[in-house]
Amino acid sequence: MDADVTDSAGPPSDPDHPAGDKPQGRSQEEPGPEGVNPEGGPPGGGAPEGGAPAAGEETPAAAEPEPGTGAEPKPGTGADPAPGTGADPSRDPGPDSATAGGGAGVQTWADRPKDAVVAARKRRWLRWTALGASFLVLIAAGVGWWMYQKLDGNITTDTSAAAELKAYEKERPAPVVMDAQNILLIGSDSRAGDNRKYGRDDGGSQRSDTTILLHLAADRKSATAVSLPRDLMVEIPSCRTGDDKETRKQFTQFNTAFELGGTACTIRTVERMTGIRIDHHMVVDFNGFKDMVDAVDGVEICLKEPINDKDAHLELPAGRQTLNGEEALGYVRARKTLGDGSDTERMERQQQFLGALVNKMQSNGVLLNPTRLYPVLDAATKSLTTDPGLDSLRDLYDLVRGMRDVPTEQVQFLTVPRQPYRNNANRDELVEPDAGDLFKQLREDRPVAVVPADELKEAQQDQGKKQDGKPDDAGSESPTPTPTYSGSSAADDLCKQ
Repeated sequence: MDADVTDSAGPPSDPDHPAGDKPQGRSQEEPGPEGVNPEGGPPGGGAPEGGAPAAGEETPAAAEPEPGTGAEPKPGTGADPAPGTGADPSRDPGPDSATAGGGAGVQTWADRPKDAVVAARKRRWLRWTALGASFLVLIAAGVGWWMYQKLDGNITTDTSAAAELKAYEKERPAPVVMDAQNILLIGSDSRAGDNRKYGRDDGGSQRSDTTILLHLAADRKSATAVSLPRDLMVEIPSCRTGDDKETRKQFTQFNTAFELGGTACTIRTVERMTGIRIDHHMVVDFNGFKDMVDAVDGVEICLKEPINDKDAHLELPAGRQTLNGEEALGYVRARKTLGDGSDTERMERQQQFLGALVNKMQSNGVLLNPTRLYPVLDAATKSLTTDPGLDSLRDLYDLVRGMRDVPTEQVQFLTVPRQPYRNNANRDELVEPDAGDLFKQLREDRPVAVVPADELKEAQQDQGKKQDGKPDDAGSESPTPTPTYSGSSAADDLCKQ
């Protein structure tokens, strides 16, 4: 192992460092390809230690340094890589292929396990996916909060009515059934602002041409809407006006209460007439109704005859058709050119249209689809004035959620039993005891039934015939029948009547 390398074995592996002259730190400074001669010769590029072989003799393998001796193969001696390293002379040399002294166990980039590369890419992909999902959630939450705030801010709170009702709390009827809800819906007929095109603006005075008492059963399995005629003669209590004056107690037509004392006066008048505690109220103006109809893409009706009413801005042909918001508003307001021109017939038309609107909202899944419900809520809240108990979107949502499962055949509409007033045929008065029985049923949260007017008339005639000439029926006992009134339900098809 101490023999010098002679020139007969070929040129030295490094021309700058002759064989036998060991460069300092080469194994740390310039790693070379594993067991490969850059000149293309056999591994080692030089004669083995101990001299060059004779012609025709095999070149012996380079001797490995003994462990612990600190001996190191000299450059150009052709030391083979350690067994098992799998060095391939045909592989292109790379900077990471080996280190001086053999570099056993070191892999090239291509030799790295493919599973590790895939795993690294997968981790990066999962991180980006998580970041993207988090960003989308934040965006959705922000949009949802903005929508909630917008709808919530649309609602106007009527604090003055709440204050006046609190002042007259002692005279108001007490609630009878827990969880049942009685809501007074008032259609404002004001001609101020955006509503002036529907009539003369006489200083923005309010009218309540449409007033409906909505009773929601405690089990939320039925909803009954009772129309109160505007020309109904009632006793209106002393109320406080907008300029803080007191009105006198008077017997006059019903819609005067809203014109004189606003919502609070109307509520007190209804409570005195019916004995029913009003839990909440809503005032809706013209544009709110119109926008709600447009939000559900119109409501279908059927007309037996064409309509041409200039006062209601309405011109429609006969037959089946879908009304947009503007047409619907004219349809429920028209009176002089439809039927007998009475307010009674107009109320029935309003009830039928509201039933068709409810049916459209339920059948098209509007109440269960947030993307379709939002335009309806936006239109409704923009035109709503409510008491403090219903002045938030959460309160309205709870109300709608309680109604969305009510079957359409149990959403019923009727007008309080009335007849022409005995002193003035142009006014109405209650029919007793029918009106009192209806109010008692609602007050005690008991069911009522409605049928079309012609069916009710036939049923009453049949009942009269059965009672004639049969005295033995007088002593028979039978369950108390459900009171039946002339009206309609949301399930009725206007085109099949």
